[in-house]
Amino acid sequence: MTKKDLFFVEDYEINPYTMMIKPAANNDPRFLSEIFEMNGRYLSSDSPFDIVRRSCEYFGSSFNGRRQGTKQLIGITHKAPIIVDPHTSIFLFPTASPTSPHCIWISHDYVASHERNGSDETIVTFQNNESHKLPVSFYSFENQLSRTAMLRIKFMQNMKRMENFGRLIHNQASEQKGPYRIGK
Repeated sequence: MTKKDLFFVEDYEINPYTMMIKPAANNDPRFLSEIFEMNGRYLSSDSPFDIVRRSCEYFGSSFNGRRQGTKQLIGITHKAPIIVDPHTSIFLFPTASPTSPHCIWISHDYVASHERNGSDETIVTFQNNESHKLPVSFYSFENQLSRTAMLRIKFMQNMKRMENFGRLIHNQASEQKGPYRIGK
């Protein structure tokens, strides 16, 4: 499959290769989303929001649960980035209100660079060297990128804290406190 190939996919699930999900740029009403992966492009009859929502459920949570998690971790409620899957570190951020028909979802992992292109457009280059002009201001894109980095850092800190706590409990349980005595 080459980068130019475009395939239709039903019930797409976000995965570690997903770079971006955006509203389809064609005039065909059957296709609502265009999905960009590291080595492929797909069309879907589901909206970007429906794909994100279903993927959250696939990975064991609701979209609202993921949004609540973001609010709890970093206090963001408007255009909140979300952790779609904590085990494979899939962190996405929206470029607009998530339910907006113009919202594009970007995977934090794959953004290599971004640059201003006028007042309301940003050129994003992904890890595979593909560049895309997105209808979002540079400031807004940069803010969303930073919020997602904050979410990632806070989540990783909490995971590290739990790992350290687990090691502490394990070490305490395996230490001998003295000789065992049976009876009197």
